[in-house]
Amino acid sequence: MFSDVFGGLYFEFPKIGFVIFFFIACETLCKMRLPSLYFPHATQFMKSSVASSKTLFLLKWIGIIMMIIALMSPVKDEVYELEPKNGYEIALILDASQSMQAQGFDSQNQYKTRFDVVKEIVSDFVKERKHDNIGLVVFGAYSFIASPLTYDAHILNKIISQLHISMAGKYTALYEALAQGVNLLKMSHSKSKIAILLTDGYSTKGIDKIPLEVALDMAKKEGVKVYPIGIGHPNEYNQEVLVKIADETGGVAFGASSASELKQVYAKIDELETSKIQNESFSYMKYYYIYPLFLAFLSLMLFIYLRNKRGVS
Repeated sequence: MFSDVFGGLYFEFPKIGFVIFFFIACETLCKMRLPSLYFPHATQFMKSSVASSKTLFLLKWIGIIMMIIALMSPVKDEVYELEPKNGYEIALILDASQSMQAQGFDSQNQYKTRFDVVKEIVSDFVKERKHDNIGLVVFGAYSFIASPLTYDAHILNKIISQLHISMAGKYTALYEALAQGVNLLKMSHSKSKIAILLTDGYSTKGIDKIPLEVALDMAKKEGVKVYPIGIGHPNEYNQEVLVKIADETGGVAFGASSASELKQVYAKIDELETSKIQNESFSYMKYYYIYPLFLAFLSLMLFIYLRNKRGVS
């Protein structure tokens, strides 16, 4: 009841409140019987004593009550929780091999490389996915996690802007990249894990250290749905392999021969089903005993001052 009335405030040690009865009993029963026996002139000041002064009486009891409240330790649970996000946990797997330097993919700017176009479109995709937990894998002759899963689109786009062709080698380790994307999502607690694999070429023989079947088994075991995207002319990437990856993981394979088509592909992926992502929450106890303690201190100091002033007047 107290907690509801005072906005969640409650006492950590409420039983200490019973101490008030001790002070009431003492006030009633422990009267000074023979003050003149010890202080011969005390009777001159009894008229202005605490018992006869409403002000001093009030200050004394305010001090006592406030000290008891402080000892009872008024607290409030402050809960902090990241805003629940209804979205996906997505691994963006981007091909940064040497073949991505080919130009002419964007009809609006023929001098842009495929990789420049991909970075722009993926960056726009990330900006639109405000409620998604997105990570980034970059691959060439080897693959690496460029960014762990994050809700921070600004940080992720900053990383994307700094990517460059051949930063992971000039060849294409496609299956190793898929396995790396699965590893990125492995620690995820989401029921819906998605990998968007973008490439413009075939897996380079002798470079890929992980067979396709092993990478697919990893994806299926972790429940990762893969959406492969092949960019460039249809004969430049392995359509058969991309379709197989999509079919065995429950995704859909796409092809894009231009920047406009690639934008449409990401728009279609935008229509995927959402899943509730559990976020961490924590709370701590905020103590308020300092406020009644401060009032008790002021009341008792004022009580002592006024009592002494009356005593010497």
